Formats: sequence, structure tokens, C-alpha cells
Amino acid sequence: MPKMKTNRAAAKRFKRTGTGLVVRAKAYKSHILTKKNKKRKRNLRQATLVHANDMGRVNRMLPGS
Repeated sequence: MPKMKTNRAAAKRFKRTGTGLVVRAKAYKSHILTKKNKKRKRNLRQATLVHANDMGRVNRMLPGS
């Protein structure tokens, strides 16, 4: 049986924590930033965890990690 392949796009977007959870960056921080206030942009910088409902999909894309 061949090796399982990691989805390379997902590998660049997600990191696994020591406890097995997955960290992701927040969306809506790439453009049209002038109308977003400072507090909102500051909060978008922080990483957050992938929701439990999406963990199955992410785990399927990142089999080796």
C-alpha cells in the first residue's frame, strides 16, 4: 500500500499543538482594512483553534502530523 499524502495547502495553513489540537490563522485580515477598527485587526492577528466540527476534515488532510 502506498504512503498517504499530506495536502500541502493544508500543511501550510495549519499547525498541530502538542496535545493534538490544530491551530489556524483567522480570516478577513488580507485587504479592505481601512474600514475595520484597530481592535478588530489586532484580534485577527491572534491564532485560534480549529473547531471540533472541522477536525475530521483537517485530520484527513494532515495524516502524517
